[in-house]
Amino acid sequence: MRIAVVGAGGVGGGYGAFLAKSGADVTFIARGAHLAAMQSKGLRLESQRGDIHLNPTQATDDPGSVAPVDVVLFCVKLWDVESAGAAIKPMVGPHTAVIPLQNGIDASQRLVPILGAGAVMGGVAGIAATIMAPGLVRQTGTGLRMVFGELDGSMSDRGQAFAALCAKASIDGVLSRSIPTDLWMKFILLASNASIMALARLPVGKLRDDPDIGPWFAAAYEEVAQVGRAAGIALPEDAVERTLGFNRNAPPHLIPSMAVDLLRGNRIELPWLSGRVVELGRKHGVATPVHSLMYAMLKPYIMGKPA
Repeated sequence: MRIAVVGAGGVGGGYGAFLAKSGADVTFIARGAHLAAMQSKGLRLESQRGDIHLNPTQATDDPGSVAPVDVVLFCVKLWDVESAGAAIKPMVGPHTAVIPLQNGIDASQRLVPILGAGAVMGGVAGIAATIMAPGLVRQTGTGLRMVFGELDGSMSDRGQAFAALCAKASIDGVLSRSIPTDLWMKFILLASNASIMALARLPVGKLRDDPDIGPWFAAAYEEVAQVGRAAGIALPEDAVERTLGFNRNAPPHLIPSMAVDLLRGNRIELPWLSGRVVELGRKHGVATPVHSLMYAMLKPYIMGKPA
């Protein structure tokens, strides 16, 4: 199976490395120093599951040089969705599955007008990893899961084939009939944790058991769940309790990518996380005081460290 990974950062680099190690034909679409390092020294993944060094690595900055593939793992930052979606058209054939693995809840809807409804699936990443240096990705913890599904809920042949490939690569690949619910279940956790940990500049283990900070996780999760239900998403009754359970058991050094970006002085995905919660809350008449405050406090950092 031919795979293209668009955006070879922590998520794309991590999944791509495991897939390539299992024997899949993987091409990474990257740029800058990270691309140069992959082309000259290969891609290295440091992981508690075992380190991987892909050398040589198939990597390019030109999607037009890659013939149509079976699956595109679409892992660019949320502000690049439209431009990257247009750039990958040469790789998308009549049966190609494009699986967005971004944070947030609307990447698939943003890609459909560009690539067509038949090309786009929905996806939820379950890996914590980040670029540590050009050509080097480090995974935090051992979690390696990916949930994906057709937007119409069908169990397609392409989805089942990719699930089988994930199993071969030791990825817990789940073909879902209810990908909107899966997206929102992650959104409850991520939209909240990203802002809380960005504000605190600390990983989850330093925050969740603090008696003054811990309750804010539950309050933030509850707001997102209420917004999701108001938007018509079929969330389980215990959605918040499940999310709290995951947070309690997460590796203590886990820190969301948005908090990492903020610490590095980079642009952050706030408008599509807490900002989206606030926007949808206003649309559907749901109060979001926790996310409104977090959005306001982090807003000066959206484009990176304020001058």
